[in-house]
Amino acid sequence: MTNASVREFKMPDVGEGLTEAEILKWYVQPGDTVTDGQVVCEVETAKAAVELPIPYDGVVRALHFPEGTTVDVGTSIIAVEVAGGAAPAQEEAAVAPAPAAEPEQPAEQPAARQPVLVGYGVATSSTRRRPRKQAQDPAAQQAASAVQSELNGHGAAPAAPAVPTAPAAPPAPAQRPLAKPPVRKLAKDLGVDLATVTPTGPDGVVTREDVHAAVAAAQAPQQTAPEAQPAAPAASAPAAQPAAPASYDSARETRIPVKGVRKATAAAMVGSAFTAPHVTEFVTVDVTRTMKLVEELKQDKEFAGLRVNPLLLIAKALLVAIRRNPDINASWDEAAQEIVVKHYVNLGIAAATPRGLIVPNIKDAHARTLPELAASLGELVSTAREGKTSPSAMQGGTVTITNVGVFGVDTGTPLLNPGESAILAVGAIKPQPWVHKGKVKPRQVTTLALSFDHRLVDGELGSKVLADVAAVLEQPKRLITWA
Repeated sequence: MTNASVREFKMPDVGEGLTEAEILKWYVQPGDTVTDGQVVCEVETAKAAVELPIPYDGVVRALHFPEGTTVDVGTSIIAVEVAGGAAPAQEEAAVAPAPAAEPEQPAEQPAARQPVLVGYGVATSSTRRRPRKQAQDPAAQQAASAVQSELNGHGAAPAAPAVPTAPAAPPAPAQRPLAKPPVRKLAKDLGVDLATVTPTGPDGVVTREDVHAAVAAAQAPQQTAPEAQPAAPAASAPAAQPAAPASYDSARETRIPVKGVRKATAAAMVGSAFTAPHVTEFVTVDVTRTMKLVEELKQDKEFAGLRVNPLLLIAKALLVAIRRNPDINASWDEAAQEIVVKHYVNLGIAAATPRGLIVPNIKDAHARTLPELAASLGELVSTAREGKTSPSAMQGGTVTITNVGVFGVDTGTPLLNPGESAILAVGAIKPQPWVHKGKVKPRQVTTLALSFDHRLVDGELGSKVLADVAAVLEQPKRLITWA
């Protein structure tokens, strides 16, 4: 079509500094008509699931990646044929390697990049993989140039064009073996070069079983003839290292790839545990009056239709404690060696979702009234359960609450959310014998645990904050005088 061109839509950075995202679901298929702003797919980043809209009108020509594939930011994921105008040269080359693309890169691009796995596309926009190939190509080209110059010196000029095609090694690395990202990761961990693996999957795709078979094959000759070649043990030692994970009993074990939210959470928790010196303090408190206030608020017309529960008053109690002890609401700037005290509170609420633990936060929670805080909590929880929490909702938190009591747990020692100085764990609220007005009576009791970064929060400050939260929950009338 003379008045049509193909546009490539690349995976955007939907958060701050994200490098990859997994395609969860496609909402369109090749041949479908799309309009500007229409959602074409849902992706999961390290922070949340996000729907991606297409920025132009047209007809879907190709989906470069299947569902479940992790794609680098900046890589084209869908090709759309739009009417009118000419597509940029880079986009045309990425979609259809037309003859016009050959003169630009005659030596590197033609046949070596042609075979591609469905959904993996020609990696013209991949900026993280090509440098490794370019590091190999110059060496191969130098070797070919040396041979060519030697032939030219003997008057064999006609044979020179055949030199680049003579060695089989250069085209092989340029033509990537077909394999899915988890299989590539497995091969990398086991020290297996995919180019040496015999594929058994459909269309020549390397499978996990192929990689394990390659490891087993590499170990067999190493054990039968270790003395035949003196240098062999040193060369084959790296291949022998990953022998342990070569196989497993699928009937007795289940392996779950760690990616997306779970992968980010794991990395964040490891970083938090080994970066910030954690201190945790505990207090057990009688919250009978708070539970009575919760029931009263449920009947209040001002809270009609809002989620009213103990977490609402616990959140308010923590905000009051922060107002009385503002230095707890801070972060540590390692580069500048400074403590950054925040004059606002973005209150994080840890939420367990099917995709893993996330911590969205209520922006400027300190400035909200109790009904406004109730509305924000309700929206935060429902959005998280639906898996629709946006990346922006999980950025910029200053302090966090984690309610482990909903699981019947008394309390715990929570790890800090990265970049924050304190996190409050709330245990289960249970009837227990308690000394009240000189007599042992059944009272509603819970245990609170406050973890804090000891670099910027000392024991005195942490104790004051925890004591203030407990005091408000024991006597909720303090909300009126302290808030």
